[in-house]
Amino acid sequence: MENANRLNILWTNADILTSDKMVMMYATNSILEHWWDAVTVIIWGATAKLVAENEFIQNKIKIAQNVGVHFSACKACAEQLGVYDKLVDLGIDVLYWGEGLTNILKNEEKLITI
Repeated sequence: MENANRLNILWTNADILTSDKMVMMYATNSILEHWWDAVTVIIWGATAKLVAENEFIQNKIKIAQNVGVHFSACKACAEQLGVYDKLVDLGIDVLYWGEGLTNILKNEEKLITI
């Protein structure tokens, strides 16, 4: 798939309103409205804990996953915050993201940071 039609959202803001009204809303609608061919939400830092503990956000993630949004989380963050297993149970790919994020930046791929 051509990188020009792929969007990455680096999600580090654990505010529930921002998570719902920006990250989840835009990621989901981006697929439904065909604004992007593929959307990956990268869960990093405090958002890993939010996702693991908040059922409202978990439900929003399930909705987004069902329309085709891909979710991945920083493994180091998940391990340090004690939420690795919960994120995996939610169907989220958990992996080390340092190199992946660096590649996104070096390749000038589309990236929104929230």
